[in-house]
Amino acid sequence: MTKTRKILLSVLAILILLALAFYWLSRGDTADLSVAEVTGTDPVLQEPNAEAVPTVNIAEPVGWADGEKPTAAEGLAVTRFAEGLDHPRVMHTLPNGDVLVTLTRSPASADGGGITAWIADWLMTKAGAKGESPNQLVLLRDADGDGAAEERVVLTDALDSPSGIAWANDTLYIANHNAVLSFPYTLGQMSVDAEPTKLMDLPPGGGHWMRNIELNPEATELYIAVGSVSNIGESGMEIEEGRAAIWEYSLETGRSRIFATGLRNPNGLDWSPWTGELWTTVNERDMLGSDLVPDYLTNVPLGAQYGWPWLYYRSNIDDRVEAPMPAYLMEYARKPVYAVGPHVAALGMVFTKGGHRMGDGFAQGAFIAQHGSWNRKPASGYDVVYVAFDDLGNPVGKPVPVLTDFLTGEGTTRGRPTWAEWAGDGALLISDDTAGIIWRVEAPGAEPGAAIAELTGKSLPPQRELRGDPRASFTEEFAREVPMPLN
Repeated sequence: MTKTRKILLSVLAILILLALAFYWLSRGDTADLSVAEVTGTDPVLQEPNAEAVPTVNIAEPVGWADGEKPTAAEGLAVTRFAEGLDHPRVMHTLPNGDVLVTLTRSPASADGGGITAWIADWLMTKAGAKGESPNQLVLLRDADGDGAAEERVVLTDALDSPSGIAWANDTLYIANHNAVLSFPYTLGQMSVDAEPTKLMDLPPGGGHWMRNIELNPEATELYIAVGSVSNIGESGMEIEEGRAAIWEYSLETGRSRIFATGLRNPNGLDWSPWTGELWTTVNERDMLGSDLVPDYLTNVPLGAQYGWPWLYYRSNIDDRVEAPMPAYLMEYARKPVYAVGPHVAALGMVFTKGGHRMGDGFAQGAFIAQHGSWNRKPASGYDVVYVAFDDLGNPVGKPVPVLTDFLTGEGTTRGRPTWAEWAGDGALLISDDTAGIIWRVEAPGAEPGAAIAELTGKSLPPQRELRGDPRASFTEEFAREVPMPLN
């Protein structure tokens, strides 16, 4: 074969590859429903439209110009708390008001993965999600109280794709993609020099790599969110062992267990101020069309199973899953409490807390940072929303926009909201990873809001004997009369 012929064949192969990539990018499913229709406690769930190739709709980050900022809801104002950060994601505010943030990206892939992995990597690079991880834990301090952090210091860079942060009793907890670590740390300290203690290994990297953590109010148990490798278990369920779950780690005994499972990619974790129950945001599966499946916000009781990968929204079977469904899964799987919309990529979440400065209109609910879709037409997410709760601690209504206009309207985005956290002064902080900014939101002039009152009540006394017809203790649904067969 001549050299010229080899060159021509190489050019032809490149052209074919580009044509395939263009075909992949140009196809896809356009939504029939608005995002609002697929939100709330009773979302519209369309018939699934299984895709052999995913819908692709990348909004390439272009950044914010000087002086530009998101549009805040009426009565709220937004400013820059910190900027010039290298991919900030998870934030945690310490009791002294210092804000910790992990600067991080996904761990490096151990292998190339072929042309599909190459295209996926290119798409994520275009979305601003790829690149070398900074692996830093940074402290931000607003010492003069003007709403902007004038002090910034790297506490440590000896981490490995870190995300979750927690602190209690002079101990700092950090979740790398593959392990939970603890460090001795006193409030006000400007470096972390001690060697870490590994508390537990985590399923490493791959697919969903972020590992958020949350301490219980008593600081005795640590909860760790671990997402799946795959979309629907297509790589085999063996690789999903310990994933798509929330783990519980006892700081007193050093023992760990799976707390809840069937959660494709849990992220934000916070405790309900009404009931003290753990809640989370979850990213649901892809490639069933632009209207399915909505990401959700839900409570997480001990032992909860939310159905992934076999089921979504409790009773909907995903026929694409090849792994055998566990017996009776549909009988005990739980339905998510509240849909936040299809492909919005709900990440950081916090409940309203005492001392907040968000005004009366945002005084009783949850704030959610929605990172934005890459596989919905038109794009969804790319905003921060508020979900109101009633006096009994149940979400109601539709999500209310808090920060918008991250999307430019020209197929690009200025940034991607990632995490939500309360500042020490009661303002709401939102990290914007691709823009390298942390936004600060408050209602100017608002007085510190009251804390939500915890629900209290007396437990029912135990029934120690049966009286009358025992069937009266059950509803009609569970006590139907069964006719006797005729002889």
